[in-house]
Amino acid sequence: MEALLDELFAACHRDVYAYLYSLCRDASLAEDLTGEVFLEAVRSIRGFRGEADCKTWLFSIARHRWLAWLRKKKRQPQLEALQDFLPDGGESPEDLARYTDLLARVRRLLDKEPPRTRKIVAMRLDGYSFYEIGLACGVSESSARVIDHRAKARIRDALQKEGYDGQ
Repeated sequence: MEALLDELFAACHRDVYAYLYSLCRDASLAEDLTGEVFLEAVRSIRGFRGEADCKTWLFSIARHRWLAWLRKKKRQPQLEALQDFLPDGGESPEDLARYTDLLARVRRLLDKEPPRTRKIVAMRLDGYSFYEIGLACGVSESSARVIDHRAKARIRDALQKEGYDGQ
């Protein structure tokens, strides 16, 4: 049993850490949560029914650890990845001010989305495939794609209604 857990840790540790880091954007917190995930896996290995892949099971535990941490701290995930989604702010003070304002608007609009939608958008911005996002969020690949597309469309529409024209 111990050898199996060691093998599972070696095979999945990096992926679980990367997933948690994509959610919290804090290396230290991601390490702590990753440790908690594997401790929980050791505690509950007897309850693992084998209905899903071990990696999927670990991602499910990771998702629950992350949500528990959010509930405990009553804070929203940091979505620094949104900076990659937005156009370059330029170098002039005016461009920087517009960029900062746009980033704040996008964050405000994204904060209005349900937690699962925020997580899907953040994971996509971090470069995860829709397949990986679906596994991590407990939805199909196509559902992850639709949720991401619709959320971005809602944000784009809201920005246009607020007068942002993409320039």
